[in-house]
Amino acid sequence: MNIVKEIEKAIEKLSKEDLSVLREWFYNFDHEIWDKQIERDAKAGKLDALAEKAISDFRAGKCKEI
Repeated sequence: MNIVKEIEKAIEKLSKEDLSVLREWFYNFDHEIWDKQIERDAKAGKLDALAEKAISDFRAGKCKEI
């Protein structure tokens, strides 16, 4: 059995309280990974074109307040 299946089976056995704790942990874990990826991409210049396009659109009046 692969590790994902083992994790799935273990999760199925959790109490409601433990499942709630796991959800919160995974939410934070997932967001931390995402934040680190965005930071790496920004430092590597991978988001520069998107930022330039957004600034250009803003200056051209193509944006509206939300």
